[in-house]
Amino acid sequence: MPANKNALIRYKTIDNCLRNRYRRWTLDDLVDACSDALYDMEGIRKGVSVRTVQGDIQMMRSDKLGYNAPIEVYDHKYYRYADKDYSIMDMPMSQNDYEVMQEAVDMLRQLEDFGQFTEMADVVSRLQDKLAISRNNRKPIIHFDSVPDLKGIRLLNPLYNYIAHKQTLRIMYQSFSARRPTEFILCPYLLKEFRNRWFLFGCRAKDLLLFNLALDRIERVEPIDVPYRENPDFDSEHFFDDVIGVSKNIKNKPRCIKFWANSEQSKYIKTKPIHRSQKLLSENPDDGSCVFRIDVVINYEMFSVFMSYGPGIRIIYPRNAVKYMQDRLKESLHLYEEDKQE
Repeated sequence: MPANKNALIRYKTIDNCLRNRYRRWTLDDLVDACSDALYDMEGIRKGVSVRTVQGDIQMMRSDKLGYNAPIEVYDHKYYRYADKDYSIMDMPMSQNDYEVMQEAVDMLRQLEDFGQFTEMADVVSRLQDKLAISRNNRKPIIHFDSVPDLKGIRLLNPLYNYIAHKQTLRIMYQSFSARRPTEFILCPYLLKEFRNRWFLFGCRAKDLLLFNLALDRIERVEPIDVPYRENPDFDSEHFFDDVIGVSKNIKNKPRCIKFWANSEQSKYIKTKPIHRSQKLLSENPDDGSCVFRIDVVINYEMFSVFMSYGPGIRIIYPRNAVKYMQDRLKESLHLYEEDKQE
């Protein structure tokens, strides 16, 4: 039994809701979520009836579409998946699904030669590889970094929808250093990935102070009836232009960072810049070493990158950055000296 586009949007929305175990979902909540999704994606204003969503749930529970979704009711009114790892999106593709996806990939490949679509090349390659794996049952040819079962990853879909609908949230957040969770009333703006860890950027509703919260430290998130506020000083498109990583406040300004690299590391840094602002200032013809410059906000992630190059890199400006590196490297050396004495 084929499903029309609107029904598929509702199924996916219900799936996203039931996978989000950080919130309890009533039938009315699912109706509202489906209505919002149809308005957002198709411009349909009339909403969805309770009867329609009840029918969707029955369809998802059945084997008519191959879902057999383990949807259960608990506490007499809340819906969830009995299997917390279940998702209709994990279903194997049918032949028709494969053909539709292959047509989409072929169309995207035709756009790769256009400058504005060059960044899609890795996405298209990933899609092509996944399709071939599903079709031919072969091992992957392309591998992308990923962390399986990454804590907090299931928050991505619901948080994305909350941001898209400008929904203020109540978030209970347990930082590594705190003994108890902290409550945030947050206006969410942006999701950011760095080194296989996801972060939510948003401003506190009462004073628009910017916070960035790691998804793996969020214990609970739910919508709250507090007016959503935009921060005019937060530009999600360009906020990360002058930063390495995710540690940055709105008022932070980039600094000029000059660093020396030996011949071996210079070869790598020329082909894979530490930051998009990187410039080659000078090159020593005798030993092949180079001096580079980047303009970035000074933060922990920047120092981590420099430390990863070991003795092949040395920051030479500004002085406070030099001092920080000296102190951290002395601490590291002290640890190894203690180990040697033992």
